Amino acid sequence: LDQAYLVGKYIGAGHRPPKLDTLGAPWWNRAKAAAQRAVADYAARLLKIHAERVTFPGHAFGPDGQWQEEFEKAFLYTETPDQAKAIRETKHDMEQPRPMDRLICGDAGFGKTEVAIRAVFKCVMDGRQAAVLAPTTVLAQQHFETLSERYADYPVRVGLLSRFNSPRQSRDTLEGLRAGVIDVAVGTHRLLSSDVQFKNLGLVVIDEEQRFGVVQKEKFKERFRCVDLITLSATPIPRTLYLALAGARDMSAIETPPPNRRPVETIVATYDERLIRSAIQRELARGGQVFFLHNRVSTIETMAAKLRALVPHARLVVGHGQMHADDLEEVMTTFVNGEADVLLATTIIESGLDIPNANTIIIDRADRFGLSELYQLRGRVGRYKHQAYAYLLIPRHAGLLSDARKRIAAMKQYSSLGAGFKIAMRDLEIRGAGNLLGPEQSGHITAVGFELYCNLLQQSVAALKGEKVKPRVEVAVRLDFLVVGGEEDVMRDASSANPAPHTARLGSESVQDTDHATLPHRYITEPRQRIEIYRKLALARDRAELAALQKEVRDRFGPVPPPAELLFLLGDLKLLAAERGITSLEVEEDKLKLKRRGDFIQVGGKFPRLTKKTPEAKLKEIRRLLAVM
Repeated sequence: LDQAYLVGKYIGAGHRPPKLDTLGAPWWNRAKAAAQRAVADYAARLLKIHAERVTFPGHAFGPDGQWQEEFEKAFLYTETPDQAKAIRETKHDMEQPRPMDRLICGDAGFGKTEVAIRAVFKCVMDGRQAAVLAPTTVLAQQHFETLSERYADYPVRVGLLSRFNSPRQSRDTLEGLRAGVIDVAVGTHRLLSSDVQFKNLGLVVIDEEQRFGVVQKEKFKERFRCVDLITLSATPIPRTLYLALAGARDMSAIETPPPNRRPVETIVATYDERLIRSAIQRELARGGQVFFLHNRVSTIETMAAKLRALVPHARLVVGHGQMHADDLEEVMTTFVNGEADVLLATTIIESGLDIPNANTIIIDRADRFGLSELYQLRGRVGRYKHQAYAYLLIPRHAGLLSDARKRIAAMKQYSSLGAGFKIAMRDLEIRGAGNLLGPEQSGHITAVGFELYCNLLQQSVAALKGEKVKPRVEVAVRLDFLVVGGEEDVMRDASSANPAPHTARLGSESVQDTDHATLPHRYITEPRQRIEIYRKLALARDRAELAALQKEVRDRFGPVPPPAELLFLLGDLKLLAAERGITSLEVEEDKLKLKRRGDFIQVGGKFPRLTKKTPEAKLKEIRRLLAVM
């Protein structure tokens, strides 16, 4: 258990399983050393890019004024703790004299947009313009309406650039941006066109960052190098996660769900018209609305006819990206206003739509969607206090591809609130890290795995930044009077009020269950949580970290029982030994044998002898002996 930190899940960059090494063979160490060298080069490049951005002169926004405070107090809901923290961090970054680059990561409906709305307001109050980029015209339209409504009581003018605009509206918006008359521009990638000129741009918000392509992202970097940047995403792409992880960009994670929010119940089923009819009827019976996703424009009208026959009393509207802008806007407005019961649409509904009354989504041919897409689509429902349902329909008798089966299974597995990060990691595992960091890096990810690669990258960045990186504590411990961990029944008995007279074997010695240093089963019943604590304990690099972990365990699970106290005492002993350069600590028949760099340490030509009787007293006695060395 004291080596639990060495075990990690392997996620590679290719589809082939890794070659297994013989235990003790040199290949693993060679692969790790090669990855460390490559990581150091890559970390240096990352920091160079980051340093260039940091050294460019940015605009330091002033502190919040009276209007900012009034505007934020008018928010109808109470901010969640994570949301409030993200707002504070974003505003703090804006007030610094360097360009901000912050990723706001949170599930659909967890309040990412509110962070951006307040940042945009702060920007405008300081006399600067802001731009909000969205991947679809539907989402851009919704952002335009939301911002116009929120800023209605203030002298903030919002403009829209998308295909919903008439040519004259577009011309007026472009002229307004050039003249500085329009404060906030909302639009799709149209905002990146060369004819879009800002008078005094101060902030750019990119919503649903994972929906923009590489070419567009390169344009972002080119055009907005000296401008504060906020990126919003529920399932960030691996490269974005990497940059945040490596410290080359800042990140705020919003993981606290809004009050009364329930997880969406996910049902995986074969296509069945009876199931479709009952799902729609149940939602309509409680006064709700339904999304039906059919991602084929050529057959969408055929599907509309089927649905009208199945549920004749339901008011159904159809929306897709090939419709005329005015017609599509009318369809969406009809549904948002509650004048239609069922919206049959393509993936244009994937990003950002916030319709609290829609609490059922039915996805036809769910096997054809990527994991991130399915997660985003499911996020369209469950944005209010009612129980929401997502039906993933797959073809009957169809042999699904291995990856499709994994995606569907992952959606079923990760149905809890705030599962966006897990989905992003599972997506990476299914698809592979690919060309994530260029071809020269993906090979090293294959060799050592994604998790270890991340750790190596973090260490390299910290070293290049000049941060003091404490080495991992490596002290071999063998005590004949104490068993670390133990069998499940020992764990159960150790924490009970009247422990059974059970013994566990260690070599040829019989040890009472009260002599176990362990996290008892009844104290922490969930195996995953016990393993997590064991890993944190093994990874503790100093006594302050250990004390913080002990406090966390006490807060989460209650008063620490004696076996767990012994475990923390043993952890403290190892850290103290490591501080004194001890590499091996052994007690045999009350003789304390210590090694430093392979040599035994003796006191007066002999090994110190322990005089105490109980395991706790012996551990404290060893600690006293080490303290005076």
